[in-house]
Amino acid sequence: MSLPEEDLTCPVCCDIFTDPVLLSCSHSFCRACLKRCWDTGLRECPVCRKRASKYFPPSNLALKNVCEALLQTRRQSLAPTEDKMNCSLHGEKLKLFCQVDKQPICVVCQSSKLHKTHDCSPVEEAVLDCKDELALSLKTLQDKVDSLKRIQRTSADMSKYIKSQALETQRLIRIQFEQLHQVLCQEESARLAAVKKEEEEKIVGMKDKIKELSAELLSLTETIAVIQEQLKEDDMVMLKNFKATQDRGKSIVLGSDNMSGLLIDVTKHLCNLKYRVWEKMLEHIDYTPVTLDPNTAHPCLILSDNLTSLYYSKQPSSCPDNPERFHMSAEVVAMTPLGSGSHHWVVETGSNQDWLLGVASLSVPRNSEVSARPENGFWTLCFRDGEFRAMTSPPTPLTLSRTPKQIKVQLDYNKGTLSFFDPADNTVICAFTHTFTETLLPYFYTQSSHPLRIMPEKVLVTMLRQ
Repeated sequence: MSLPEEDLTCPVCCDIFTDPVLLSCSHSFCRACLKRCWDTGLRECPVCRKRASKYFPPSNLALKNVCEALLQTRRQSLAPTEDKMNCSLHGEKLKLFCQVDKQPICVVCQSSKLHKTHDCSPVEEAVLDCKDELALSLKTLQDKVDSLKRIQRTSADMSKYIKSQALETQRLIRIQFEQLHQVLCQEESARLAAVKKEEEEKIVGMKDKIKELSAELLSLTETIAVIQEQLKEDDMVMLKNFKATQDRGKSIVLGSDNMSGLLIDVTKHLCNLKYRVWEKMLEHIDYTPVTLDPNTAHPCLILSDNLTSLYYSKQPSSCPDNPERFHMSAEVVAMTPLGSGSHHWVVETGSNQDWLLGVASLSVPRNSEVSARPENGFWTLCFRDGEFRAMTSPPTPLTLSRTPKQIKVQLDYNKGTLSFFDPADNTVICAFTHTFTETLLPYFYTQSSHPLRIMPEKVLVTMLRQ
């Protein structure tokens, strides 16, 4: 059982015993401490003042062994700390911090060639600076952890959304193909019915022709029989009946023996059948030059199933926080990249009283709110509070004789012009001139529950003849 440290402490120096001696009064002291006390002339115990019987008191070997064991234990526990505090090369205390090599050094190291030209600072100052840097690094790393956790949550949400997106897209594809199938079935039924109708008409015609031929054949047979009988009569009888018999033979007029056109007109039904069906299907198909990209739409924008119209809802939809999406404002772009050539599309604004239309650069920020101005990569026409404005810097008010229900947007990328028209009379509302260098996207904004709708265009089929 170990003794308390106070039992191993000299009453004179208040430190662990060094070479302890034992007096007759049972008190122990360091040999050197007791000698200093007795050098004053009084040979007595410094604690109880009892006179000592011996000038050279015996060593307290048991106490000495215990104290040496304690000191040894202390030295062993302090050795690593001392090693850490001292230079491994020179054994001197590490008092400086090299700013270049980012390590503590001693004064001898500072004078060496290795660190002589390096900036150094006291360890105390370096500790504060390094702690600040580590705290900053810790914050940066923690921010990265938070960002990764957020991305991880977003990724999980996106995985679920991708599944629902795929199911919804498949459903809409099936609906459109069902509509196409229905048109094809109706067209097939109509063409089969046309063949059946022609078959019935041709069969009725053939029956009439056969009936007509049978009547003619009967008449001719009877006339032949009469002539044959007359040839058998007496000459005078034959002569008396000659005129009547001859007139009867001449009165028979045969019908047309033209048999053309009686068969079914197969060519009419099969000639370029697939092409003519496809041409007929175009009457049931809409084509829009611009299609909205739902992956860029702000959560409060509701897009139609065919991605050609949008309106604002106060109830945001549950969609992932993907980088392409506009997060701050009710915006969406189309998926049609415009990097050259001429393009146009017509938007029906109807009763919508709050909208912006035009084009935006591919690189416009999606997670921050910026003004729709040319310097920010936007070229737009705005209608708000009953007023039209060209979104220049600053915006330019426009005076129109009437409020159009449709707006035509026309871009000539190579010439660097973007124009807005009233398609009713093709009058120019406003125009931008700019040297475009980046890919553009059709741009839409609204905070109205009344929809904006991209108008379909007529599809014209042109045959090229070699």
